[in-house]
Amino acid sequence: MSVTKFIEQDKEARRFSIEVLPPLKGNGTTKLFADIDKMCDFDPAYINITTHHSEFVYRELDNGQFERHRVRRRPGTVAIAAAIQQRYHIPVQPHVICSGATIEDIEYELLDLQFLGINDLLLLRGDKAKEDSRFVPTQGGHAHTTDLMAQVKRFNEGFFADGTPIKNPGRPFDYGVACYPEKHEEAPNLEMDMQYLKQKQDLGAQYAVTQLFFDNQKYYDFVGKARQMGITIPIIPGIKPMAKLSQLTVVPKTFHCDIPEPLAHEVVKCHTDEDAKQLGIEWTVEQCRDLYAHGVRNIHFYTVSAVDSVTQIAKRLL
Repeated sequence: MSVTKFIEQDKEARRFSIEVLPPLKGNGTTKLFADIDKMCDFDPAYINITTHHSEFVYRELDNGQFERHRVRRRPGTVAIAAAIQQRYHIPVQPHVICSGATIEDIEYELLDLQFLGINDLLLLRGDKAKEDSRFVPTQGGHAHTTDLMAQVKRFNEGFFADGTPIKNPGRPFDYGVACYPEKHEEAPNLEMDMQYLKQKQDLGAQYAVTQLFFDNQKYYDFVGKARQMGITIPIIPGIKPMAKLSQLTVVPKTFHCDIPEPLAHEVVKCHTDEDAKQLGIEWTVEQCRDLYAHGVRNIHFYTVSAVDSVTQIAKRLL
């Protein structure tokens, strides 16, 4: 069953989905599968798999100089998606991104996914490379998510990127996109950022998943504004429990979201990471209960460094 069908299914049932990372290069799947095993007890609606840009690393040579190499620390998104789908019989949703990929790369990725029977995608621009001050598209690639969406839409209509007809088009892809209740870091303002979301809806996005947030009012305000602008697709809240003391400063910087004053006030009282983890669980449980009370039924959990927390939260909520 597609992600879209799950969203449209029983409006009263409480469901959740999870995002996982492919293993680091050479690490195998043991830990990833162990983490998924813990969360599968609560019947996730689908599993989202991230895709990561290659990056430069510097290796010291015998002469003391350094040589720069481009590597991918987390390859294998398509293969991991297929392995998860085969092992757990749960819908999977790999990220397909502009970052680090040419149009041809993306085209072959779509073909591979179709061969594997994977038809749900999350389409994203992707993060800028760590060594760049701004996003720089790969030569022969896309600069914006909307460009990527246009390619997938054209593929669904039965045409390759160069206009050649696809002899056997296969099942079209369903796809969602990201959105930002506190605006994307590069957007000049929230209104313009939401205009891009409207454009993504017009290009066929069937739902949007938010960047993580800790203040539900910002989500409610965002959804209300979206509806006023004619954005009618489901907007799924993306939630990540705080799990470490350092996240009080790291999370706002990394994800460009505010920590509400009441939460920040309690975090500074914590003495250990375990204290912060338990606080994060309590805050997220109440955050989800409030979302349920406002009619939300589908919640997406970002599980990186928070698998145990998400497991405990799901146990209390579901």
